[in-house]
Amino acid sequence: MLVREGGDPPDLEVYLLRRVSSMPFAPGAYVFPGGSVDPRDADAEIAWSGPPAGEWARRLGADEPLARALVCAAVRETFEESGVLLAGSSSHEVVADTRGDDWEEDRRALIDRTLSFADFLRRRRLVLRSDLLRPWAQWITPEAEPRRYDTRFFAALLPEGQQTRDVGGEADRVAWVRPRAAVEGWRRGELAMLPPTVITLGELAECATVSEVLAAERVISPIMPELREVDGEVRVLLPDGDDQPE
Repeated sequence: MLVREGGDPPDLEVYLLRRVSSMPFAPGAYVFPGGSVDPRDADAEIAWSGPPAGEWARRLGADEPLARALVCAAVRETFEESGVLLAGSSSHEVVADTRGDDWEEDRRALIDRTLSFADFLRRRRLVLRSDLLRPWAQWITPEAEPRRYDTRFFAALLPEGQQTRDVGGEADRVAWVRPRAAVEGWRRGELAMLPPTVITLGELAECATVSEVLAAERVISPIMPELREVDGEVRVLLPDGDDQPE
């Protein structure tokens, strides 16, 4: 979840992408940038700064190799899907701009897996800034779903100087949206979203500023909803007993 303070007057905004209608999972749904872990994301040679993998393992409730892979995947996929890179030439710097043909060539090479994230950072003499990420949640798709995912959510501030850009591919629309407005759009039936996205946006809406988002103390534990038919309508039953219409 990329966040910033924008608009007039400035308010908390989050970056959303709409998945193309041809996607096999959640076509047409608004989502945060993200994707699958590449096995190479666990490479211990990836240049790294910020909290070590052991600390991330504690925060995420995972072993160190998986924690490293999850953090690297979050940074890599954010770059692939928005053009925003949470990395810098040192542990105190962050890339100022990722626009340009050379950056686009590397982004596409990462997508088609002809370039590993470790090699990408090494070639550009960059280090991953794990301190720019905040763990937020873990959602697992219901057992009844044919496609199942174990997904970790992170939050990060859009780095100063960098800009998101519509890179196409899996998305046909992108937008910076106020979290509360996004939830209201979902309730009106204007924005299609999966329950984890809606609930996470609601949690973001409780934060007035980016600083509050980044300072939030989150307890990460798996959330796995249950699909249940109620009066002929499929509902998503959450662990706390609340349900949401599918």
